Amino acid sequence: MDELLAAWFDENARDLPWRRTRDAYAILVSEVMLQQTQVERVVPRYVKWLGRWPTVSTLADADRADVLREWLGLGYNRRALNLHRAARVVAERGWPDDLTTLPGIGKYTAAAVRNFAFGEDVLPRDTNVRRVEERTGHTFAADNAQSLMDLGATVCLARVPRCGVCPLAEHCPSRGRTYEPLRKQSAFEGSFRQRRAHALRTILAGGSADDAEAVAALARDGMVHVEAGIVKLPA
Repeated sequence: MDELLAAWFDENARDLPWRRTRDAYAILVSEVMLQQTQVERVVPRYVKWLGRWPTVSTLADADRADVLREWLGLGYNRRALNLHRAARVVAERGWPDDLTTLPGIGKYTAAAVRNFAFGEDVLPRDTNVRRVEERTGHTFAADNAQSLMDLGATVCLARVPRCGVCPLAEHCPSRGRTYEPLRKQSAFEGSFRQRRAHALRTILAGGSADDAEAVAALARDGMVHVEAGIVKLPA
């Protein structure tokens, strides 16, 4: 199956900017952005981010408020703070042997950086990779990671897989099956997440947020400081 998948990828690989580098910092930026945001939204923001902060040292030296401003619109703003904190650790001490010791870096993101930047024989298993392996019953080699991600994103879809164009269909025990929809994330519109985002956007623009509950949540996450009732941006 690995050979069939590799041949398919040669013809169908998505052209994504983070696939043109082995720079660990650039790959970490892409992986953090992609954690809970669609690829199409990430691409232009990734390019812009690296244009502003092209190295881990430049991000480490950046003002935290500027980092948050640049992240606005990508959602889950805590990821920006963790990325900034991680950059400061790496700039000061270098890349640790255990990447999960960096702020906000879990097992999957660590595995992705180890594979795509450092060339280690470890397969990062995101939702798409796990789906393909579960349905085929096959454990793929680490050098097929990008192939698996593309297959899961474009062919081996969550609900109605496109088995008719899948390069693995002939050998797949799940061929022809459809699946129940997964539990959807609660709507953003009208949610507390939206209130937090609105409050942060207002504060970063120099305004005064009047949603005390949202401001308190932002303060708990380290995105703002509240002193004597005055809301300040992090240093």
